[in-house]
Amino acid sequence: QVHLVQSGGGLVQPGGSLRLSCTASGIRFSDVATGWYRQAPGKQRELVASILTRGGTNYLASVKGRFTVSRDNANNTVYLQMDNLKPEDTAVYYCNVDPAGDDYWGQGTQVTVSS
Repeated sequence: QVHLVQSGGGLVQPGGSLRLSCTASGIRFSDVATGWYRQAPGKQRELVASILTRGGTNYLASVKGRFTVSRDNANNTVYLQMDNLKPEDTAVYYCNVDPAGDDYWGQGTQVTVSS
């Protein structure tokens, strides 16, 4: 059975940084594409960043150059490094894998950017 466990997040001032982690059991991140999504109050969940099996990455335009997704195969963990955070980045962030059409989500982590 696949479980994704997230850590990180919290409250940070504008311009600050946070790192989110997502650790998996029951699946190898190196075998599947992994996505980081976020959902702000009153808004739809959106894909923020993804890392493919061969390491290629994709980013939402509004976070490109500020967020970096990476993967540690030895520890089966995917990270989302978020720099130069803005108030509009405030949301609950989720990691996700979708192997063969089965959707698995982390528990969600609150990120709040506020002065």
